Amino acid sequence: MKEKFIKINNLSVDKILADFIDNELLLDTNISPKKFWDGFDKVVHELAPKNRELLEIRETIQKEIDLWHKKNKFEDFNLEDYKKFLKDIDYLKEEGSEFKIETKNLDTEISSIAGPQLVVPIMNARYSLNAANARWMSLYDSLYGTDVIESEESGSEKYDPLRGEQVINYARDFLNKHFPINGISWREISGFEVHDGNLKIKKDRDLFDLKQNEKFTGFRGEALMPTAVILNNNNLHLEIIINPKAFSAAQDAAGISDIIIESAISTICDHEDSVAAVDAEDKVACYRNWLGLMKGDLVSIFEKQGKQLKRKLNPDRSYISNSGKKMKLHGRSLLLVRNVGHLMTNPSIILNDGSEVPEGILDAFITSAACLHDLKRKGNSRSGSIYIVKPKMHGPDETAFTDIIFGKVEEVLELDKNTIKCGIMDEERRTSANLKECIRTLKHRVFFINTGFLDRTGDEMHTSMEAGPMIKKGDMKKSKWIEAYENNNVDVGLKCGFSGVAQIGKGMWAMPDKMKDMMEQKIGHLNSGANCAWVPSPTAAALHALHYHEIDIFKKHEELKSRSPAKLDGLLDIPIADRPNWSVEEIENEISNSAQTILGYVVRWVDQGVGCSKVPDINNVGLMEDRATLRISSQHIANWLHHGYCSNKQVLEIMKKMAKVVDDQNKNDPNYENMSPKYYKSIAFKAACELIFHGKSQPSGYTEPLLHLNRIIKKN
Repeated sequence: MKEKFIKINNLSVDKILADFIDNELLLDTNISPKKFWDGFDKVVHELAPKNRELLEIRETIQKEIDLWHKKNKFEDFNLEDYKKFLKDIDYLKEEGSEFKIETKNLDTEISSIAGPQLVVPIMNARYSLNAANARWMSLYDSLYGTDVIESEESGSEKYDPLRGEQVINYARDFLNKHFPINGISWREISGFEVHDGNLKIKKDRDLFDLKQNEKFTGFRGEALMPTAVILNNNNLHLEIIINPKAFSAAQDAAGISDIIIESAISTICDHEDSVAAVDAEDKVACYRNWLGLMKGDLVSIFEKQGKQLKRKLNPDRSYISNSGKKMKLHGRSLLLVRNVGHLMTNPSIILNDGSEVPEGILDAFITSAACLHDLKRKGNSRSGSIYIVKPKMHGPDETAFTDIIFGKVEEVLELDKNTIKCGIMDEERRTSANLKECIRTLKHRVFFINTGFLDRTGDEMHTSMEAGPMIKKGDMKKSKWIEAYENNNVDVGLKCGFSGVAQIGKGMWAMPDKMKDMMEQKIGHLNSGANCAWVPSPTAAALHALHYHEIDIFKKHEELKSRSPAKLDGLLDIPIADRPNWSVEEIENEISNSAQTILGYVVRWVDQGVGCSKVPDINNVGLMEDRATLRISSQHIANWLHHGYCSNKQVLEIMKKMAKVVDDQNKNDPNYENMSPKYYKSIAFKAACELIFHGKSQPSGYTEPLLHLNRIIKKN
């Protein structure tokens, strides 16, 4: 292979990455390439040994836990003995005094606007732009194109007037509920006028008022003939678009052509679980898109239905306020960036001892440097903050290390202390059990805590691998520890002063085609205390936004503060199957479900470099999948293998059977490479098997090391 590294101080840097940093990333900033590389060189060589030490502590603790479970059979399990042991090995920390977070300069999207949150793979420019622009979405389109309203033409390309009428009625009922008019229904209105800052709603020649005129924000057009009316409820805005000439307004007496609702309030641009970035080429593709978002000049040109289309960031939305002033509403989702955790290294930079650069440190420097452009133009954060979501941290020592990393980045980039804010992904067992102390280490930076069921379950199973066979995956959500985990995240956040300051988040709705089910179920995230929750698409964001009109989350926080907080005992309740007597059929069905999920995701990751996509499950229901699904599925099979509930041969035969299913599900993809019948030639099939058969030995049950290795093999 041709030598492609250049020497910079004590670093060997891939030329692709070096050129990007010198000629794109730092261009038009006050940080010269020399200052950047001098600072980065010093910091990374200082922090890399500490990074390795923390990972070694993880391994030591895991070995201690494995040994304890081998000596203490689960049927004789004593919780008090277990807790004492966890404290003795420094897994459980002593809880300190009460405190409140002290994070400053947070944007309103974080502190006071509750709403949906998108997660988008940053490697895809088009998807990233779509997510950024999903701050404002058409309610009419979102209802018409999904199964929220059931009719024969659901999602059909042919327009159905009856379905269109159902959409309009659904929207009118929404307005009646949250923006009621004195004396009439929204279904009866014929127009709008604005008089002295007050909205007047017409029915024939009569004028009526909103019951709560304070919900009227402003308008566009002329006061006596507005082209849009802007309303607000629970800090969320919507625009009623008035265009009698539009097709969608043909049968509407008021000339309403659409309702545009504030939808994805914030978006996580993901460099971690939803991308397949294994080398300098991949990392630069991700970094370049993030830089374009921070500079405001990212463009995606693509072809759709034979037409060439161009996507760019939407502008702010101008209007005239109810006091007659020209005003603007922010036109884009507030963009956060998820870095990788502490585990992985990347071959794009080699340190002076020959080791690869810790990828989390690299991400922190480069994603923050990209934000230098936004700090000048304030196109994303108007309060001058950088928002980094940090995943897969194990306990307070590792969150404290993240604080050190961010502080060093601020010094090199000449940023004020605590400019870089930190979101804590509460998805590792040691973090959940010590969440209050994790937050304490980042109390000047934290802007977000979020639960993640899949990763958290994967770590639950790996941590307690030796305790016994785990219950079935489908039973996990009904287990005692899950309820304690989800409640604890909210209880601790509220106790630490998050309400009205920072985000308390909940996880993903994974079925983008099942919006009716989402509308029935996902309101539970608000009732549990989440002021943001993940959705899989801009359309899902538009629909989930309706839930935040339904519930004032900050009032809900006040209610939840008075409940009894979740107990550590519940959090440490290990989900072991009590003397399971599963049939062979039950076992094989469970393994088949997990095997198909693993193969369906891995084959795209390894063969095509796709880190997030809609993957059909064993029943052909499309699920938005990222790496977390591999962790839970591979750890579950590895656990059953370890405890003798299945054999290597049995699992391998199921993997081959499911590979044929996955091949058939992907038969219309021209870029797809079959795994069957020559399984031994498929790198993807090999990788999927390794995730299971080597699952017990993987660090914390993570899938990244094996995925990265096999993707690099495939690329080369």
